[in-house]
Amino acid sequence: MRTKKETDLDRPIDNQAWPGLAEVPTGLRASVSAKVADRLFRRAAAGLDVRIEYPDGTLVGASRGKEILPRMIIRNPDAFARRVGASGLIGFGESYMAGDWTSPDLAAVLTVFASRISALIPRPLQRLRTLYVAKHPEQERNTERNARSNISRHYDLSNELFETFLDETMTYSCALFPSAPTQVGEVRGVTVLEAPTPQSAPKWEDLADSQRNKIDRLLDLAGVGVGTRLLEVGTGWGELCIRAAQRGATVRSVTLSREQQHLARRRVAEAGHSKSVQIDLLDYREVDGEYDAIVSVEMIEAVGHQYWAKYFSVLDRLLAPGGKVALQAITMPHDRMLQTRNTYTWVHKYIFPGGCLPSSKAIESIAAQHTTLRVRERSSMGRHYAETLRLWKERFGSASSRAEELGFDEIFRRMWHFYLCYSEAGFRSGYIDAAQLVLERTGTNR
Repeated sequence: MRTKKETDLDRPIDNQAWPGLAEVPTGLRASVSAKVADRLFRRAAAGLDVRIEYPDGTLVGASRGKEILPRMIIRNPDAFARRVGASGLIGFGESYMAGDWTSPDLAAVLTVFASRISALIPRPLQRLRTLYVAKHPEQERNTERNARSNISRHYDLSNELFETFLDETMTYSCALFPSAPTQVGEVRGVTVLEAPTPQSAPKWEDLADSQRNKIDRLLDLAGVGVGTRLLEVGTGWGELCIRAAQRGATVRSVTLSREQQHLARRRVAEAGHSKSVQIDLLDYREVDGEYDAIVSVEMIEAVGHQYWAKYFSVLDRLLAPGGKVALQAITMPHDRMLQTRNTYTWVHKYIFPGGCLPSSKAIESIAAQHTTLRVRERSSMGRHYAETLRLWKERFGSASSRAEELGFDEIFRRMWHFYLCYSEAGFRSGYIDAAQLVLERTGTNR
């Protein structure tokens, strides 16, 4: 019988289940890189508002005496340094998965790091970035063949797994929480949809209606109503199909996930809309027909920057005269996108193979260069995503035993927790954002 403090991470890691994670890097090169990584990490962390605790009692952080600072607890300093030294930020995430470090508030720790990420690595080393960061595997490039595999590795894990932390709408994207009118403003021509304040943080019971609110706003932006021929690129689990059908639209939705298609079809049937909704297992590049409106929610991130021009060209080809495209996308600043788009990260390796976050500037410029579509409206909602992820994280944490019953071991659960916290930190720090965009045709002949 295990003691209360003992976990599966105190046992040897199964190398067959987690190849490359069971063995800590060894050898002279690993030792040297570990020493460099340890020195750089301590130097960078010394000025951060975080409390890093080592087994020998050493404390690193900007204010060593403040107990209220987010705590990062290093359990195995040598293994942590070796993984980071060998694989950089991939090793940082893997060391958490392996149990080399932990935190009682992981999202808070990662938010501190995300808010200062550009300053963590000395500028001379940043210039050498291309020499030491990993490159994307060719087999994860989003060709039509590879895209299906990339999507399956995430979305076909198990519908039951996603049910452990998603609300009743099974919506896996940023919710739009209620905000007072005074909280909605405009910055440089972008509508900012401000999230509730910390004093009125959303609760779990707010999430389903807030997801419906987000979907309804997108359908409104696209002008979806009675008789609309709607194309949805990226089905999810069917809630948008249902909401659009309730308006009287005829919906065609495409996905590359068999698990999503199966559950989405069932949910549409149970809602009584099978006759007006068609859900196909199909790559967006293979879609035919003409549609009065096109909606795509957080699917462009899975396209790959090499295929963004193709993606928008397809939307342009499929959109009927006078139609609108409404997109929801996770975005990042343009300069960061240019710096990181060819970098292979922990998220690519373990969560979203082949993914790449666009910038709003990239969306606008690629659409303008390759299509007759132009961005006419853009809204920012990143703070809403931080709250959405917080609720998912809390729900997943409370459902740990259910995830274990489904066959997802402790390392997987730590990986998923890290992913949700990592994402929350990105939005909470402002490193990444979420946007809703409307594109319309300029009138130029196709």
